Amino acid sequence: MTSRSIVLAAVEQPPLELPVALPRIAAAEFARRRAALCEAVGTDWIAVYGDREHFANIAFLCGFDPRFEEALLLLAEDRALLAVGNEGAVYAELAAHGVEIVLCPSLSLMGQDRRRGQTVPALLRSAGIQKGDSVGVVGWKTVAPEEWESPTPAIAAPAFFVDALRDAAGDPELVTDATGALMSSAGGLRAGNGADQLAAFEWAAARASACVARITTSARPGLTELDAVAAMGYAGEPLSAHVMFASGPEVAIGLRSPTDRPLELGDAVTTAVGFWGGLSARAGLLAHGPEDLSAESEGYLEQMAVPYWRAIATWYETVRIGVGGAEIQGAVEEALAGAFAPALNPGHLIHLDEWLDSPVYPGSTETLVSGMALQCDIIPDTTRPGWAANCEDTVAVADEALRAELSGRHPEAWSRVLARRRFLEEHLGIAIADELLPLSSTPARFSPFWLSPGFALVYAS
Repeated sequence: MTSRSIVLAAVEQPPLELPVALPRIAAAEFARRRAALCEAVGTDWIAVYGDREHFANIAFLCGFDPRFEEALLLLAEDRALLAVGNEGAVYAELAAHGVEIVLCPSLSLMGQDRRRGQTVPALLRSAGIQKGDSVGVVGWKTVAPEEWESPTPAIAAPAFFVDALRDAAGDPELVTDATGALMSSAGGLRAGNGADQLAAFEWAAARASACVARITTSARPGLTELDAVAAMGYAGEPLSAHVMFASGPEVAIGLRSPTDRPLELGDAVTTAVGFWGGLSARAGLLAHGPEDLSAESEGYLEQMAVPYWRAIATWYETVRIGVGGAEIQGAVEEALAGAFAPALNPGHLIHLDEWLDSPVYPGSTETLVSGMALQCDIIPDTTRPGWAANCEDTVAVADEALRAELSGRHPEAWSRVLARRRFLEEHLGIAIADELLPLSSTPARFSPFWLSPGFALVYAS
């Protein structure tokens, strides 16, 4: 690999244009998705589990996301039945499309009235599940054979659902795991997205990245972490992850929420904001430049920030339709040149939930296909005390036909995507494939020193 020179240069912040109207998914599209899932799984029934954390599968199939409670979506060739708890029953009337809504108070919070509606076993009987019927269960993840020792197949859904389904079918072997049909990066229905879904993800990614940019440019010594995060301008967008901020000695715990800790000059800092379909994260130092750093932080720019951004730029230049996950993994590792390694997969699929699955891992035989939405997500596996680096954003890959559909149906989103492509190529010097669509407002823009937000790492011209 030819090593190009990387410099810290003056780079204007791209326009943080906020899309207002959220693109909607049509009822006909939800129906198409349900039919495609039934065809892919091939069982008599499909039972899709959901709760507040694991909402995305049900939301993908009918538009309803469980809040406070659990939910169960039952699908057959001519049925779509959504079982919800007491509070979900009202919300489902507004949010769900093309399904019959049934009250099942066992899905409600503890202590609430159970006198109306049906129990889970009664629900399954009334839906029509009979002895001898096969049932494919969609939980919240798949469990690989090497992770499991019991002869009974592992299904990542609560036992009281799975047990009731096994009782209804009359034979435990008739109840199988169908999660991969929705969630697998190798052919799962949610791994590929149409134009409307990508436009909705662009809405989320643009707004999330703008929030992160406002946090990083507003953070100052003397402010608390909570003060810094307040600058994000949260407007109530549905979150895919907790808002994160950490500083100082706890910066390595990047998942934690902001506290009242006052920020100090030279602190390592990290933050992340994720909405349904897009997440952005940044980490660096709360400093104007190397002159503000303590002795323990010397060498940060050359030894941490530059190798890290080289890996980010390499990722953008490698991602394209047809590229293998192993090739992306290898390119990132080569770009890092032994400085450190990725702690997790250097890239993964994103959807309504922050992490769907990943085709990127050592030895992967999977390839990227049109319609995938991905996170450029490279987390260093090790760092010195007082150092931090992160530059995570959302992209998609789309073939010529999908790009034409996106530009025709969502011209404003398409205009923003084209502006971001120009930013990557003209301001950062990153050469990208025609099919790579940046969905975040600040793709690959990495300012390692937060108090000098007008400067970012770029390839020297």
